[in-house]
Amino acid sequence: MVTPDRITTAIKANLPDAEIQLAGDGDHYEAIVVSAAFAGKSRVQQHQLVYGALNEDLRSGALHALALKTFTPESWAAQQATA
Repeated sequence: MVTPDRITTAIKANLPDAEIQLAGDGDHYEAIVVSAAFAGKSRVQQHQLVYGALNEDLRSGALHALALKTFTPESWAAQQATA
């Protein structure tokens, strides 16, 4: 089982500016990650940056699933304005 703190720490190691919202039950999590590092990258590339930070936990099976939404700060602001 992976703790929310572990996930947050791992993501921030790869994306120090990331703002992370995380929900889950220990094995399955949902995350919203906002980072300027995503600018100019495709959605797949953005997700690869996050999954790369959690690769060890995913490969070991400690983390079974991570539903992921990624945004640049600008796209996150636009998303929040329409919500």
